[in-house]
Amino acid sequence: MTTACVKRAYRYRFYPTDAQAAELSRTFGCVRKVYNMALAARTEAWARQERVNYNATSAMLTAWKRTEELAYLNEVSSVPLQQTLRHLQTAFTHFFAKRAKYPRFKSRKKSRMSAEYTTSGFRLREGKLTLAKMAEPLDIVWSRPLPDGVVPSTVTVSQDAAGRWFVSMLCEDPGVRHLAATSAAVGIDVGLDHLLTLSTGEKIANPRHERRDRARLALAQRRLAKKAEGSANRAKARREVARIHARIADRRRDGLHKLTTRLVRENQTLVIEDLTVRNMVRNRSLARAISDAAWSDFRSMLEYKAAWYGREVIAVDRFFPSSRLCSACGALAEAMPLHVRIWTCGCGVTHDRDVNAAKNLLAAGRAVSACGADVRPQRRTPGGQSATKQEIHGATRGISSLYAGERQQETSALSMARTPADPGVQRGRSLRAKMLSSW
Repeated sequence: MTTACVKRAYRYRFYPTDAQAAELSRTFGCVRKVYNMALAARTEAWARQERVNYNATSAMLTAWKRTEELAYLNEVSSVPLQQTLRHLQTAFTHFFAKRAKYPRFKSRKKSRMSAEYTTSGFRLREGKLTLAKMAEPLDIVWSRPLPDGVVPSTVTVSQDAAGRWFVSMLCEDPGVRHLAATSAAVGIDVGLDHLLTLSTGEKIANPRHERRDRARLALAQRRLAKKAEGSANRAKARREVARIHARIADRRRDGLHKLTTRLVRENQTLVIEDLTVRNMVRNRSLARAISDAAWSDFRSMLEYKAAWYGREVIAVDRFFPSSRLCSACGALAEAMPLHVRIWTCGCGVTHDRDVNAAKNLLAAGRAVSACGADVRPQRRTPGGQSATKQEIHGATRGISSLYAGERQQETSALSMARTPADPGVQRGRSLRAKMLSSW
């Protein structure tokens, strides 16, 4: 087994004293103020076609602290203020690289309340964490120990909407090692009736965490709507709604962590479908169920855990007709409405829709590994060569019978892959027409 250099955040809940809570609240406000002022300054410079970087905003912060109006910035630790300027620089770097939108101003009500401390802003001794400007250590609930001999590089303190306080310690974890290689591979088809369906035939139930607390959440939201704006009772009602949401999110996250860890430990190769969840939640009938299933969180966890433990995650092109292909003979069905859960192919084999899709995903993923197609064609490298395109070109035609259907059936399947509501439908169809003409 090899050791991977992994930076891992250990998150703990803590209970601050009144003085510590007041100090942290002031720090959160100052961090938000400095971030917004620096963003406004950089936006104005952008309009004047001037360049302002982190060093310039750091000099601005020094000047702001010397003014009478912003003298209160000196009352909190300077480390979180410098860190928020670095975060703003990172946001602009992502914007210029076209990986993100233009940075937005932080809101007192909606934005996450957090402050980041580097090694000069905290002290960790004998299991006690003391932050700058504080006389007493934080009362942390050590739910699990930190790795032996490891010192955190950064400490982030935050408060969620439910009023809970958390501290997150980022450190290198030497205990993360690549697992022993295995020949096991699995195709994973996500769904709503069952959260996951594996190519082995196993179906994992969808816990539907939001549905379990839906009545309680609706009652809390009705009570919140009746409270007067700005009143103390409204603040209490808002925290009750936030607590219910937090309980739902905690249960969902815990279940996904257990599930993804099990899949990564048992399989060397994991094949999933490259879904566009943000487009799928536009469906008003399924938006709540899709959001509760948290397919994006599942994929993110699967990917970073696979990187930790030396596994491989393959994402098959979203246009691959996994549900309509017969995993036995490769024939392509004309149509497959969502209400059809079991269907019989012309070859006489009866398929469970989800199990059949998982088997087809596994076969396509093995083809990807063999021919070197882009494993994340849409999410990571837009415009890259996808698994289905590589297969159709014939590089690995002998690996599976996924494309044994007639050319006319394949053309109709690819033309039906996009809906007319998709703004890129014409461009996608033209690319596929060129692809098929070269086949």
